[in-house]
Amino acid sequence: KAGKLAYQTLAMSVLAMGIAGAGVLITFLPAARNVAMGDLAPSRSPFWKSLYFVVRGFFTFTRGIPELIMAMIVIFAFAPGVLPGAIALGLHNVGILGKLSAEVVENLDPRPARALRASGAGTIQMLIYGILPQALPQFMTYLLYRWEVVIRTTIVVGLVSAGGLGREFRLDMSFFRYTDVTLLLIWYLILVIFVDVVSMFLRRLAR
Repeated sequence: KAGKLAYQTLAMSVLAMGIAGAGVLITFLPAARNVAMGDLAPSRSPFWKSLYFVVRGFFTFTRGIPELIMAMIVIFAFAPGVLPGAIALGLHNVGILGKLSAEVVENLDPRPARALRASGAGTIQMLIYGILPQALPQFMTYLLYRWEVVIRTTIVVGLVSAGGLGREFRLDMSFFRYTDVTLLLIWYLILVIFVDVVSMFLRRLAR
């Protein structure tokens, strides 16, 4: 039973980072100042400036709410389980990863993108071939670092019935089943070590 709960906890962390990664890939370019209103902007339209402030505000909002509070809010909309915990962790990390990724784009070398634009490339081509190849390795590194943090946070989110080891940990503590608590902590430690090792290997590949 503890092994099954550990698997659910690992699945929660992977799903959370999938949600966060997908959300950031969609939004981090408009959140970069040089893409929204700088020399790499598609146009000088007020739309891009407005989109910049909207996306940046969304990042600030999602990362400003602690994971535990976010999980309590999400559970009101979903039944208790792994999915609410993953959504809560994913939303929180969209704000963190989005801000970091946008700042990576702001600090990139703009010369490849400018050269593509000067040679007649369109806006989409400039972003895909001039910006993304430089930004994606750093984005993957940040994503994997946050996965290491998220696997440690899953047990806290689980305390509010978000599933996995955290929920069972709270129940065992309430009934003073300390032998079971020890077993859950051992599984939790195994998960943390496993994710750290896998993340380190994947970061090396990303570089």
